[in-house]
Amino acid sequence: MTRVDGRVERGNRTRRTVLRRAVDIASVEGLEALSVGRLAGELELSKSGVFALFGSKLELQLATVREASRIFVTEVLEPVSEAADGVDRLRGLCEGWLRYSEQRVFPGGCFFYGVMAEFDAREGVVHDALVEAQRAWLAELERCAERARAAGELDADTDPAQLAFEVVALMEAANAMSVLHGESAPYARARRGIAARLRDLLRN
Repeated sequence: MTRVDGRVERGNRTRRTVLRRAVDIASVEGLEALSVGRLAGELELSKSGVFALFGSKLELQLATVREASRIFVTEVLEPVSEAADGVDRLRGLCEGWLRYSEQRVFPGGCFFYGVMAEFDAREGVVHDALVEAQRAWLAELERCAERARAAGELDADTDPAQLAFEVVALMEAANAMSVLHGESAPYARARRGIAARLRDLLRN
């Protein structure tokens, strides 16, 4: 039994190692750049061993999206898990996202920004997994805005979906411009833009 448990644990460690490399590659080159052979070669693992962990390129892509989602939750959502709902939590989520992108948790910037452009016009389970992740993120921002409005922190005519759309647009523009130009100034602009938008909506 001990031998079996040890084998399972080694398999889990190998899977985590492979997925960490996979999310890094995909954030720069896209999910189509992933292959069992490439990952095995870069990590000096057997190709058959890596294939046994995933079984197909499609499952490797899906597992990579799931791992990126797990990292996103750890980096962006968990740090504000104790924050009160409303404007403070909304600010914390925006700052967490900007920090996650700026600090290059993934070397290509935001993992989802890059791979969504790769799959946005396609159909299939990978596209659907990315849509689900994006909708969950927008829904969390909208929920914070809705609760801030209900608590009287934001103007009664605030549109939570519109506010979520606008702050995401600022964050994603900062990510894209920073990655392209190799500079951090876009993050400062996004922070100013988000702060100004929230100030416009705050009840005096």
